[in-house]
Amino acid sequence: MNILGIGGVLGDSAAVLIKDGQIAGAIEEGKLTRRLQPGRLPEAAISACLQMGGISADDVNYVALARPLPPGAALPLALQSFSAARIVSIDHHAAHAAAAYLASPFTEATVITLDREGDLRCGARWRGEGNRLTLEDEILYPDSIGQLYGRVTELLGFTPQADEHRLQWLSASGEPRWLGVFEDIVGGHSFDRTYFDFGRQGNGGFSPKFFERLGIASAAELNPRDRADLAASMQHVLHSYVMRLANGAKNVCLAGGVAWNALLVSALENSGRYEGVFAQPAAGNAGTALGAALQVWHETAGGEERADAGGYCLGPQYSVHEIKQVLENCKLRFQLLATVPETIGAAVRQLQQNHIVAWMQGRMEFGPRALGNRSILASPHDPYSAENLNAFIKHREATRKFAASVPAELASEYFDAGPNARHLATVSRVRPAWQDRFRGAILASDLIRVHTVSKEDNPLYWQLLHAFGDATGLPVLYNTSFNLFGEPLVCTPRDAVRSFWSSGIDAMVAGNFLLEK
Repeated sequence: MNILGIGGVLGDSAAVLIKDGQIAGAIEEGKLTRRLQPGRLPEAAISACLQMGGISADDVNYVALARPLPPGAALPLALQSFSAARIVSIDHHAAHAAAAYLASPFTEATVITLDREGDLRCGARWRGEGNRLTLEDEILYPDSIGQLYGRVTELLGFTPQADEHRLQWLSASGEPRWLGVFEDIVGGHSFDRTYFDFGRQGNGGFSPKFFERLGIASAAELNPRDRADLAASMQHVLHSYVMRLANGAKNVCLAGGVAWNALLVSALENSGRYEGVFAQPAAGNAGTALGAALQVWHETAGGEERADAGGYCLGPQYSVHEIKQVLENCKLRFQLLATVPETIGAAVRQLQQNHIVAWMQGRMEFGPRALGNRSILASPHDPYSAENLNAFIKHREATRKFAASVPAELASEYFDAGPNARHLATVSRVRPAWQDRFRGAILASDLIRVHTVSKEDNPLYWQLLHAFGDATGLPVLYNTSFNLFGEPLVCTPRDAVRSFWSSGIDAMVAGNFLLEK
């Protein structure tokens, strides 16, 4: 039974292949093509999934399409190559819900899906029981908490639908002194639209009433303290809004773009209200490809067993020959690392010298976060690692922090980390004894992004962390995504070479090869 899931066709498109109940491949189109092509089928991602599954288009039994889809006949015509497949259309938020619940560890949960908009909905609450989902409530556009978050993002001078993560991290240093204003806006499902001027360009489209409530004339008068406090106020109203939706839940699953908000996930984990919380790592539109395929597997094809996405390293991988061919074609000098101990040893030696190391190994991650296969690594012993990573490699503001990767079984010695740290989807706390050591990665107070790595999820990266701990006494590495200039994660060896030589990264370990500058 082969099920091809396709989602995010209008933006951030992706494909997922479920083969006999197991996820054989999952990949976003943009990571392969390095450009956005909204409105088109993710042909490169589909081809990659079929290749990872070792099947052809004729072997596909179902094509699960997550809406919304472009109008006209172009998309159905493009699917003609799947001659033996039944085409199934899945509602956008139903696909989000399936991606969250059917990939979770729960057999009973309340599922919350929230985004800017999709199929007229901008949110929904679902009841998950067994392998079935039932819609309990829906939120219709324009009463969108995701759009409100985007409005505040724009108000603070960031780019909406791109920089919401910057608002999130800024909120960690603020106080929610305008929380009452945002609570008045949100109310219940129906927002108070007198706070918005839908014809206004700039300043987030807020009306004069909004600025009167803040006590300022316009966004031009916002000082750094005001900006941080506005961000904190928006972040806190998001927390209360989601908890109100999840009222009475035993377990909570999250999906949709809002579920990328790690501070929200942390607030749910630490609220004491729920037995379990699961945030879908590929929470955005690309993740609807996974949700559509999972829903068809369980509800249409009658599959009983849950498909396990594990550590979400579900994309393509490249052989020694493929990597070597790229390095030779680019006329690069490299060192062959014939064994796993040699590969790990080379990386540890570079990190001990406080070098920044690009680490490209195994299958690429599905979703936006680097989980140890397409990562840029640094030593927490280096007092300048934060400055080097942000200023000279990623070219971003100092408030943007990177994660600390640690073996899962050792994490509690250094951090208070929730279960979603497995996929870098939450925010954790540093133990008091280690706050000085991890100062460069702390967001505010004792908050830090932590990635807990198990031997089962990522055995090679887990071995690297232990080897670094054996060499230095601290089995923790700083980890940020291996990408530059706003691009997605590197995918191919050629992508890796290009980013390595275009940046201040000192060394790269790509498969069995070490490159140094």
